[in-house]
Amino acid sequence: MNFSMTTQFIKPLFASLLSDGGPTFMYPTLILLIICIALIIKGLLKGDADNKIQKLISSISLFALVWGFLGHFIGMIGGMDAISSANDISSGVLAAGIKISLLSPSFGIVVFLIARLGIIALILKEK
Repeated sequence: MNFSMTTQFIKPLFASLLSDGGPTFMYPTLILLIICIALIIKGLLKGDADNKIQKLISSISLFALVWGFLGHFIGMIGGMDAISSANDISSGVLAAGIKISLLSPSFGIVVFLIARLGIIALILKEK
């Protein structure tokens, strides 16, 4: 598999996951990821003598994590409402709904981990 085939597969998959996970929660989390990466790069290039960038990255990453779990809980509440009003629901439909509800917290966790790795890099750069 060459590089162009890989990117042709990954781009639609990533866009699909963003929309499947709920644009209300996934796109703001993506924006938070971009902000964290920009702050990490800024801190690595210009330095962070007063640890202001580290604290900001830490706060943003925690917000992204909590935002993802909020999306999960809201999605699960909506899903449980739909299940309670339906008489018969298949296990496949239930599994698909649970998978969709887990996309938002999973992406929040990814953002959190990337930001924390950036904070580790900033700490190592200082010493």
